Amino acid sequence: MNLTEVEEEFCAQSSNFSCFERRLASLTAVDVLMYSAAAAVVLLTVCGNLLVIISICHFKQLHTPTNLLLLSLAVADFLVGIAVMPFHFIMLIESHWCFGAVYCTIHIVLTFFLTCVSIYNVACIAVDRYFALCNPFLYSTKMTVSITLKLISMIWLSVFVYNLLLLYFNGRINYTTENTACAGRCGVSVSENWAVADFTIAFIVPCLTIIIMYLKVFAIAKKHAKTIRSVQEQHHSKNSEKMNSERKAAKKLGILVSMFLLCLLPYYIALIIAMYIRTPSLYLSATHVLNLLYLNSFINPIIYALFYAWFQKCFKLILTCRICNFESSLINVFLKDT
Repeated sequence: MNLTEVEEEFCAQSSNFSCFERRLASLTAVDVLMYSAAAAVVLLTVCGNLLVIISICHFKQLHTPTNLLLLSLAVADFLVGIAVMPFHFIMLIESHWCFGAVYCTIHIVLTFFLTCVSIYNVACIAVDRYFALCNPFLYSTKMTVSITLKLISMIWLSVFVYNLLLLYFNGRINYTTENTACAGRCGVSVSENWAVADFTIAFIVPCLTIIIMYLKVFAIAKKHAKTIRSVQEQHHSKNSEKMNSERKAAKKLGILVSMFLLCLLPYYIALIIAMYIRTPSLYLSATHVLNLLYLNSFINPIIYALFYAWFQKCFKLILTCRICNFESSLINVFLKDT
């Protein structure tokens, strides 16, 4: 992912940590409303993804390769909610950066890293669903929990190293204080050649993978639907139930992936345009459309709650503290009347 720091006229007036002290005396009703809305989004993002993390970690029945990939995505969304979104929203409301040079660097690294991790997690989910539908018997023997954990670890480590190298060798993090012309701003500039390369690696490749895999997934699902109807006309079998279950799982994950792409595409389109047509309006558009990318971390738990019955049941078990009971991890979360 690429955030560009453009001409000096795009910068606002400076402020540091004391900006909060100065702002307390001049808060308006609109400011309070904006901060309240931002706080609500951050709180729901953190709590929603934390519920997903606890559910998948605690209940042994949910320890499947696909759910572990969902867990990895939820961890990335949780970290976005707790370490990135609050500071981004404050910067957006205040129109300047108030947290100093050190966290400016941390903020940029986390933004690059967590966004890229999320994209590759969703790409892996798409590939996982394709192989589960394409060859379910081979998938169940080859795609084990241990292999999935190794894959997730490799994704997180390689993405972290890649983004550190990109920012260290080809990027320049720009933090400016109130004594400069471009004051109280936190951004990063990357050379155009590396920006295009990063755009390809962090966006084009995983997004093409996601789109191609899900086109194939829905083609297979359509074929399975016809097979299921023909089988059910003759006799009810376990094979048809298995195929139907996989098809429904693919559709639910397809909704998750579609929402992710809808949140991701506007930002990258605005960013690539702003990179070549450097105008204040396009730069501001890219900055504001970044909200969609962060809000996807808020939307994902809502999708789980709406479309996954197991998440609804886990939510009830966690809120009623039943997970504190002995052997609660063995509860069948797929049964409706537990």
